[in-house]
Amino acid sequence: MDGAPDPGFRRALWIVLAINAVMFGVEMISGLFAHSVSLQADALDFLGDSANYILTLMVLSMSMRWRSSAALVKGATMGLFGLWVIGQAAWNLYYGALPGAFVMGSVGFLALVANVASAGLLYTFRSGNANMRSVWLCSRNDAIGNVAVMLAAGGVFSLGSAWPDLLVALVMAGLALSSSVLIIRQATGELRSSVAVAE
Repeated sequence: MDGAPDPGFRRALWIVLAINAVMFGVEMISGLFAHSVSLQADALDFLGDSANYILTLMVLSMSMRWRSSAALVKGATMGLFGLWVIGQAAWNLYYGALPGAFVMGSVGFLALVANVASAGLLYTFRSGNANMRSVWLCSRNDAIGNVAVMLAAGGVFSLGSAWPDLLVALVMAGLALSSSVLIIRQATGELRSSVAVAE
């Protein structure tokens, strides 16, 4: 085992897990009601983050090899999320209705508050191993995504078009894909190091 886990990190994870689980429900219901792909994408991101935090808590006391393997899974999940959002944006471009700007803006602001609080709790641990870094990147990306959803709401309201919603969804997909590459690269390096030490 590579050292005892930081109890402060464990406590922060439990709090952030609760915040993300609640916000998944709020945003998914709101996104479906408002026909907003960016809200639905952000809701699924909350769900993915909740699953990732559970996985992180499970491997927190295990060896670096287990933690890096968990980070690999999380990196792959972030990449799949990014690809899903691109597909959903394409679907809404062809079939979607005009999103509800007021719901997008108000729920986006609520999600921003939740994610800024989460990011603040995890900020101290942002420079740790790939597992800890992935948790920080999830919260950071979410906060950026919430600001973008609020801007999209303003664009939908002022232009009377779904394009701002779709463009923000694509930006969120890009963030997820770039973070996926960063986490997978760091986790792969840590796995190689742990194998070399074991030999």
